[in-house]
Amino acid sequence: MASTATPVDNPRETRVRLIESAAELFSRQGYGGTGIKTVLASAEAPYGSLYHFFPGGKEELGAAALTYGGARYREQIEAFHPPGRDVVEATTASFAHAAELLEATDYADACPIATIALEAANTHEALRKAAAAAFESWLDVLAQRFTEAGIDAERAREIAVEGFCLMEGAVLLARTTRSPEPVRIAGRAAASIVAAALADAESSD
Repeated sequence: MASTATPVDNPRETRVRLIESAAELFSRQGYGGTGIKTVLASAEAPYGSLYHFFPGGKEELGAAALTYGGARYREQIEAFHPPGRDVVEATTASFAHAAELLEATDYADACPIATIALEAANTHEALRKAAAAAFESWLDVLAQRFTEAGIDAERAREIAVEGFCLMEGAVLLARTTRSPEPVRIAGRAAASIVAAALADAESSD
């Protein structure tokens, strides 16, 4: 006779669900606007599991969610900027994808870090540090690809920062105006910056 007992949830799976739910909810609703009960309900996790896995409470969970979201977004950056791909083409494609994603999700899906970073950077040091580390990991990928393409390392880092700022600012404007056009405009600007840097690097060889 088969057992009808409810299987015991894997603790690791519960922790992962908490982080995934927090990452999604915090990025969409904000850190302060999302209660722990909402996260627990979304993760289908018992209340006691929060402090079991995150003794520091909501702030520790928030930092873990930022780290998780940052890693997932870095994977996307790496997918659009694989080693050997033309960096101008990669830049153009990444901005085009961002514009399409915003439209497809009714401007709900954007940067998994920015919403929390803007809200909590001055009030929650653990969240600020987690956001800064996530951003830095993205910049590292971009700077490395630009350097591999022949751009001086210092300039490659600058271009990574410029592209990052163009993307984040464009997404913010796109979400508030509910139009993908700011992202498309920013994408053309970013691609032009990369192309100019490549031309300068080639002329100096």
